[in-house]
Amino acid sequence: MAILDRVVTLRDAGREVLSLCAGEPSGGAPTDVRTLAGELHAGGDPLGYTGPLGTAELRRAIAGHHQRWYGLEIDPGSVAVTTGASGAFVLAFLAAFDAGDRVAVVRPGYPAYRNLLHALDVEPIDIAVGPDTGFRLTTEALDATVAARGPFAGLVLASPANPTGSMMSRDQFAAIASWCAGHDVRLVSDEIYHGITYPTEGPGATSRGTCAWSLDRSTIAVSSFSKYWGMTGWRIGWALLPDDLLGAVDALAGNVALCPPTPAQRVALGAFTERSYAEADRAVEVLAAKRTFLYDSLDRLGWGPVAPVDGAFYLWAGIRGQLGEHPSSTEWCRALLEDEGVALVPGTDMDPIDGGGFIRLSFAASMEVIVEAVDRIASFQQRG
Repeated sequence: MAILDRVVTLRDAGREVLSLCAGEPSGGAPTDVRTLAGELHAGGDPLGYTGPLGTAELRRAIAGHHQRWYGLEIDPGSVAVTTGASGAFVLAFLAAFDAGDRVAVVRPGYPAYRNLLHALDVEPIDIAVGPDTGFRLTTEALDATVAARGPFAGLVLASPANPTGSMMSRDQFAAIASWCAGHDVRLVSDEIYHGITYPTEGPGATSRGTCAWSLDRSTIAVSSFSKYWGMTGWRIGWALLPDDLLGAVDALAGNVALCPPTPAQRVALGAFTERSYAEADRAVEVLAAKRTFLYDSLDRLGWGPVAPVDGAFYLWAGIRGQLGEHPSSTEWCRALLEDEGVALVPGTDMDPIDGGGFIRLSFAASMEVIVEAVDRIASFQQRG
């Protein structure tokens, strides 16, 4: 956020800045969503409160989406519509864990997991992943964490992951879910990047991701309209909730936000049309081309190790060999922004221990911006 603030300041001063920071698709909402939004606001609907867990119509549509993508039959009553995936995590953490509990998170990982847990007086337990496992969590790492630090009550896991883009196969994910079930650990699955995947040839090549509920319905599966459908600012997401948490989340939701945003709920129905799915899939094809360009640029940049970008739209890359006089990626990113007008995220945001040698590059920007940014980064590194 500090880097994004500086980007705004530099742009206000007339500088051209190429920002590869935000985890935000550049295309925006699908056509049918935007059309519904125009009709909704032109129609004079007062857009009052809905139920705390969302409208019945949207909950049914989300259940239908899970049938389409994962072949799952889901009771719409198990779907909680939330104020973005962020709202889902707040409600899930409040309902599933008590103050003083310990919950495991993967490092490097999305920093809000750790911050939200801290704010709720729940202790996050880091589990480091790295190149040796393709930046993927393993049951061996879970066993080692319990042996070294004792048991924990929950595990937050994303596949595809932010910032690494690493993704588990169905078998790998099933092993993690089975481990959690056997150790009385509540699995919270972050599935917001499902659909933004780059499968290789072979079995499961068309996989959009593994929904945790296809493995174990005692888990919590969180997703969102923000990434695949490009609806970040609409602030609309959802969670699939096991029966033992549904009542608690319902009660909490009515107190935390009364209900999810009504206009966003109404227009989100447009995300489930054939045209919307087709537009989102075409956007993923464009992301795949940008991913290929970045892979082809790695030798030129001299970055490594690099996490496998199985999904999402981030490149998590080691830059220790390019730091030069800069002590860590924080200072390196600051200098790159000031000297070349290119904004990247230093790895310390996602990994406070080892992130000083890494950066996260978001390739959700346009191809033109990415190509120019790579040229500027190469020039910056050549000057040392």
